[in-house]
Order: sequence, then C-alpha cells, then structure tokens
Amino acid sequence: MTEQIREDLEKALGRAVRSVKPIPEGHSGFTYFVSAASGEYVLRLPPPGARIAGTADVMRQGRIMSALHDAGLPVPGVEIIEYEPIVDGRPFILMQRTEGTRIEETGRRERPVEIATSAIEVLKRLQGLPVSKTGIGDEDPVPLTAEMMRWGMLMQRSPHELTTRAGELGGLLAAQVPAERSPTLVHGDYHYGNMLFRGAEVVAILDWEIAEIGQPLLDLGCLCIVAIRRQYQGAPNPGGAIDVSMEQLYDLYGVDAEEMRWY
Repeated sequence: MTEQIREDLEKALGRAVRSVKPIPEGHSGFTYFVSAASGEYVLRLPPPGARIAGTADVMRQGRIMSALHDAGLPVPGVEIIEYEPIVDGRPFILMQRTEGTRIEETGRRERPVEIATSAIEVLKRLQGLPVSKTGIGDEDPVPLTAEMMRWGMLMQRSPHELTTRAGELGGLLAAQVPAERSPTLVHGDYHYGNMLFRGAEVVAILDWEIAEIGQPLLDLGCLCIVAIRRQYQGAPNPGGAIDVSMEQLYDLYGVDAEEMRWY
C-alpha cells in the first residue's frame, strides 16, 4: 500500500517522493513520514472507504492546524489540503515535519514542572486565540451537556470492565454541571503524549481529530487525568507520566480547585 501512496503522492505533488513510511506506534490514524526532493513531511489520510466526517475528516484537521500555525502557535504548518480522492483513492493533508522529542525521552531529561509550565502556557495561548481564527470558527460551540452525551456513547461501546461505574459517574456529573465559560478552541485530547518538545519547551501540538469549539477547562482536565493515572504504578499512561500534581496544574493555569473538580 505504501508504494501506491508514494506513487500517487508523487503525481499529486509533481516532484520526486523518495519514501513513505508509516509512523510508529504512538501516533493515531493513517499517518506517514514522507521524504521528498523538496523536504521532509507528514502525510495524513482518512481510513480507506471511510465517510469523510468526524475523526476521518483530515481536511478539517488541516484547516485547524493551518490557522493555528499562521497565528504563530506551535502547530505543524500545512503544505497542502487536498479534498479530491487522489492518493490511494483518498483526500489528504501534507504537513511540515517538526523535529522534536516525545514525552518519554523528554520526561527523563527535563524537570517535570518545566514541561507542565510550557504545556499550560501553550494551552492559554490556544485559548486566547479568537474563535474566528481557529479554522473552525463557523462551527457551533459544544455545550457541556452535549460533551457528556458524547462520552456516554463512547462508554456504551467500551469494554464493560472499564465502564462498570460509568452510569453512576454520568449521573453525578449531570446533577452538577458547572457554569460555562466563554467558548474557546478545545483540542479534546490535550496531554503530553500529543506534543513534541525541545528541551522542556512544547514545539508542536499534534492530533487535532476531535478538536471543537467548547469549554476551555476540558483541556486542562486532560492534563489532570495524566496526573491521576500516574498514581497507578505499572499501568500504561500514554499521556506522559511526569511527576506534576493536579494542584500544581491548577496553580500554573490560574483556576480554583473547586471549579476544576467537575472537569
């Protein structure tokens, strides 16, 4: 399949493509490193035969990343957003390849609080961007009630051993929905595993499949979950198991612990 992708991409670009290699475990979707005569890139395709919607809408992801990159945020630049199915019968986006290290290596080398500080600073910059400049500013904001319904549907499709008390939790959340802040861009899966670093500095935010316009504290909640999961020794923590507590995250962001409790 990768040879077919390479040939189709070469025709689409009109320049030599030396290689197309699937990105190793740790990256989601149909994503490939591309080495071309003009430079190094990352290619993202929807799944074969998928309806172009939701997480399969790679062009929407491209619009978000392009808008954020243009605004000076640490997001890969987008070279091409192609809506026609011309690479292996699929549309595609081609991004600039950002050099950086993943959290596993960064966490061994750098001070955890400095990593978290950079992640929070970038998060606040993302949230400070006017919604009209996010690439999806024409979409309706997602209220917390709709967010809960989405998670409820995900729980129904998850293994029972992971969701034994999901119904109970859903009831507690529904009974205590907090007052909403002004909507901002929400990444939706904002954790260290979706970042690249140079030293302790975040140089790229990756994987924008489930981004939305919604409540800003959802993304801070993602970082808090990483802190909670770290308590379970030996359990996988793909979000990046660095030693930063929820209280430290609250202080770095500037939010009251009671307001964050629901998130």
